[in-house]
Amino acid sequence: MSHDMEACNATLTEFERLIEEHRNNPWTGPLRTGVDLGTANIVLAVVDRENRPVAGITYPSTVVRDGVVVDYMGAVRTVTRLKAQLEEQLGAVLDAAGCAIPPGVASGSVKAIGNVVEAAGFRLTSTVDEPTAAASVLGITDGAVVDVGGGTTGISILRDGQVAYVDDEPTGGAHMTLVLAGFHGCSTQEAERMKRDPAQEHSVFPVVRPVVEKMAAIVKRCLEKYPAEPVYVVGGACCFTEFEAVFQKYLGVPVVKPAAPLLVTPLGIAMNCTE
Repeated sequence: MSHDMEACNATLTEFERLIEEHRNNPWTGPLRTGVDLGTANIVLAVVDRENRPVAGITYPSTVVRDGVVVDYMGAVRTVTRLKAQLEEQLGAVLDAAGCAIPPGVASGSVKAIGNVVEAAGFRLTSTVDEPTAAASVLGITDGAVVDVGGGTTGISILRDGQVAYVDDEPTGGAHMTLVLAGFHGCSTQEAERMKRDPAQEHSVFPVVRPVVEKMAAIVKRCLEKYPAEPVYVVGGACCFTEFEAVFQKYLGVPVVKPAAPLLVTPLGIAMNCTE
């Protein structure tokens, strides 16, 4: 593993611990917040002037589907509440915030996501696409970033620090949940719980493996048009231990999964937030 990746993983592990322990790091200069409205989770990430993680909070959510805000008031209420919780914890007001959009999302959806952030009391200062946000945390200028979300798999090919190609296909964590529910004849809520329980991974992963292979097939199609390596996988749905091994076998190129893959994009949104 490269030194950059080690530093990146250390930062992500620290950020994850801050969230789990409801505590914050000391900081310098103004605070900036990244708001990630995901299909499965809403995550707020707070960084300081040095782009170091200061605090964060996550909440399971169903207000967004495939990059589209389907419950506007619910989204505003949740983000407002999470903002207030973080402010109380920090003893500081959170003002500037950035948000992100999945690759290839219509401009109307972009506006809706920004509106949620502003309605929650933030001053919206930046909107970045999710893979670019992820790339800034990973510290990469070349390669492919695959963001496996709840609803879609987003792919961005980076060349010399610029996004050369993006694609977003409707296969994500929600499809894993549906396959699990069908296999076990249970509700999607029950299947979602099983999927998120690390103790059940050995019985869950063989069932959802075909979904992972379908995601890999989507990525392979993109790489045939725009060859790139390594492939970095981020997002909540790639948390399975064997995920990158399946991808690597299917794609035949090196696949890298950072620590705490669910938190890569939110942290990157905060880092891209301007004052």
